[in-house]
Amino acid sequence: MLTGHRTWVFENKPVIISTGTVGGPFEAKGNLADDFDLLHSDLWLGQDTYEKAHKILLEEANQRAMEKAGLQKEQIQFFLGGDLINQMTPTSFASRTLGAPYLGLFGACSTSMEGLALGAYLVNTKGAKYLLTGAASHNAAVEKQFRYPTEYGSQKPPTSQWTVTGAGVAVVSDSGVGPCVTSATIGRVIDMGMADPFNMGGAMAPAAADTIQAHFRERNLDPSYYDLIVTGDLGKIGREIALDLFEKHGLPIEEERFQDCGLMIYREGQPVLAGASGPGCSATVVYGHLLNRMKKGELKRILVVATGALLSPLSFQQNETIPCIAHAVSIEYGAQ
Repeated sequence: MLTGHRTWVFENKPVIISTGTVGGPFEAKGNLADDFDLLHSDLWLGQDTYEKAHKILLEEANQRAMEKAGLQKEQIQFFLGGDLINQMTPTSFASRTLGAPYLGLFGACSTSMEGLALGAYLVNTKGAKYLLTGAASHNAAVEKQFRYPTEYGSQKPPTSQWTVTGAGVAVVSDSGVGPCVTSATIGRVIDMGMADPFNMGGAMAPAAADTIQAHFRERNLDPSYYDLIVTGDLGKIGREIALDLFEKHGLPIEEERFQDCGLMIYREGQPVLAGASGPGCSATVVYGHLLNRMKKGELKRILVVATGALLSPLSFQQNETIPCIAHAVSIEYGAQ
């Protein structure tokens, strides 16, 4: 059911029956290492390119999620996913391995919740019984494409963020036991004229604030309805800007209730500057750490707002500013 202009409410409450999360060696040293299903000790994952390693991350996350759900790949009716590499080749090649009907998505770092929103819509309208949705990123592959190869050792400003090496996927079904997807607010493209590719958090914060305000307005909810409101990868800079925007627009979100996946995944002292980023950031934190907390009873209702900067190397070279987007999905445990 459409509520307002851009929010879906899912009456049938699609269920996240299982998840799969895979990370790299830097994530293995991070704050949420125990919440990954699989952690690698080597960035190459036994491959001869980082892009091939990127594909392996998603293949392994898919396999773990299906195993935990007791499903074979033939039972998966759709796979919705994406990444940051040219033409989303890691995700497309992982889909080749899976063999399910494939919907490739590009929402940059917002892809995890774009996929969950669309997947929940399909399941809610009986368009599928089982589907997989997720996102992935690889630090060395993404840095090589969008900035400089890591071997170059270029200096980064304090506003920059560390791309997560990881993949997170969920199996969404029309029945079963697990956290339910109860609504989704689709983001608008917001461009405030920023052009610095080393300050993604600052560029994305207005899009996050716009979607969050729309969600509460269209669902007629108070922010206190959720135990946690978590953005994808605003990092330190973007989170502070978003809090300022909430105050400016009179949205009463307590600072303690508003967190960011990019500030949760790594430990104090890891050299990530303003925090983490990448499609794999929100995907691994939500499908690993946050859903584990929900299953333990620590959280009952969360609003996940994955944020994305829709730039490319080409748009940057042509001196374009950075258009951004954010998609919000509400997840509730015990809502069946």
